[in-house]
Amino acid sequence: MKKTILFFMLLLACAVSAMAQTLDEAVHKLDNAASVKDYEALEKTFTALSAQQPDSWLPWYYAAYCNAKIGFLYQDDGDKIEPYSVKGEEQIGRAQALLDSAKQRQELSEVLTVASMVNRTKVFINPMTYGRKYGMLSEKYLQQALQLQPENPRALFVRAWVKYYTPKMWGGDKPLAKELAEKSLGLLAKDKSGTAPHWGKVENEALLAKFR
Repeated sequence: MKKTILFFMLLLACAVSAMAQTLDEAVHKLDNAASVKDYEALEKTFTALSAQQPDSWLPWYYAAYCNAKIGFLYQDDGDKIEPYSVKGEEQIGRAQALLDSAKQRQELSEVLTVASMVNRTKVFINPMTYGRKYGMLSEKYLQQALQLQPENPRALFVRAWVKYYTPKMWGGDKPLAKELAEKSLGLLAKDKSGTAPHWGKVENEALLAKFR
């Protein structure tokens, strides 16, 4: 009987390990993603992983992040964005629902950062129609993310992006954008790899390249 129990315990441990490796592999692929096709494929992978790991916020978080990235890639072609922003909003909501907001402040900051990005993609659909509503929502989520974790490098990057692309008359500030992107990049050097959120290096470098 003891041998049978031990066997099933080992089997369960192997299954958990296999799922973790799969998530780790998917995140590793995400680190090298660049195109809409890349993010579409990975979004499907993370959505499938969410069914295998129903208590983990990370698969839903990464699925939403993939949809946000697609929205940013399509920002000059707003007609294509809506399906991705709708899915992204649902997915980041699922990720947030799995967190204990009182105990997981760092994780919640990461989720709110992506929620800000998803709402920013809704602005791209039609800035004249959606700019005020979703721009304000995006800003609200970003402020909350930074309140929870002022040195979250991903939230700092999104703040830098907003400051760079917002017209000066509406609060844009390119010198501040540069300062924030440099700070974010410095903080990212301390980030560990693995399945925890650690994206941002490529995005910061692309933004800083605009100042050269």
